[in-house]
Amino acid sequence: MAQKAAKQQAARNTAILKRTHLTSLAIAIFFALLRLLVFRASCTRATYLLYACLSAPAFSIEFWFERVGRPLTAPNGELKKSGEDLEAKGLTDFMWDVLYWTWGCTVAAIILGDKAWWGYVVVPVYSVWLAWTTFGGMRKGMAGMSGPDAGADTANGAMSNRQKKQQEKRGGQKMQYR
Repeated sequence: MAQKAAKQQAARNTAILKRTHLTSLAIAIFFALLRLLVFRASCTRATYLLYACLSAPAFSIEFWFERVGRPLTAPNGELKKSGEDLEAKGLTDFMWDVLYWTWGCTVAAIILGDKAWWGYVVVPVYSVWLAWTTFGGMRKGMAGMSGPDAGADTANGAMSNRQKKQQEKRGGQKMQYR
């Protein structure tokens, strides 16, 4: 059972990539057929231009997933590389979100028309929100790294409410040393 984890990763990635490509192909065919056959009156060159421009990020992400996630095998069938984890958190997770949102906007554009592409504005707004919360979290996490002078006011004069209550209870700072 050599490389059991790598083989499992390769099998997972292959299944994910197959499902992704089939879904993307089905949505593209669904878009073309319904726009040509059912919604022919509202189908213009701009419709296909919008589809091409706004689906380009999804196609790029899909290409990237194919490039980094596809397992490589030797001619004898031995696994050379299992591929990157396509279920990883972070940037990969964000790219899946963009891919799913693009698919959703495409389906909405099929049913509702070209105005549904305005839903794609959510992607940059979501990106800015994600960057802001990430930066804010990093800023709060690194607040104690600013140096020894930053905590001087808490060490000298600023007391917590609990410390103030204890001081009032004792009647001030009365310590007896024996």
